[in-house]
Amino acid sequence: MIKNSEDDKKISFIEKLAKHTLKVTPQRVAIYDELIKAKDHPSADKIYKRVRVLFPNISFDTVYRTLLLFYEIGIINLVEGYEKKKRFEPNLYNHHHFRCLKCGLIIDFFNDSYSNIVIPDELKQQHQVLNKRVILEGICKDCSKKK
Repeated sequence: MIKNSEDDKKISFIEKLAKHTLKVTPQRVAIYDELIKAKDHPSADKIYKRVRVLFPNISFDTVYRTLLLFYEIGIINLVEGYEKKKRFEPNLYNHHHFRCLKCGLIIDFFNDSYSNIVIPDELKQQHQVLNKRVILEGICKDCSKKK
């Protein structure tokens, strides 16, 4: 399992912005900071609410477009869309997800067997697979206790 410190992630973030000739603005830094602090695979709405504490005049549209830009240039990942809202994460390393069917919690986990899953020949012949991610669904421990 590979994990970067927040400092390493911040350096990589700044380098990727520079590579794409994008400015390092306080708003972009704040949006990224909130995302790397988050453990909940937040939606744009959640990031917007958190960033508004620092930038009360920032618009939801700015936050949403910035998150999509970060995704397009490879700074963050878009998490599988189980809901109408897109959810985002800064974890770019190959990992998998557990999703609670009751509360929507998404947890990252690492598993070499899942990461090395064999792509079926018929799929490889018809498509180019770029990523492999396994999603396990069930009930999280907190929801199990609430019965």
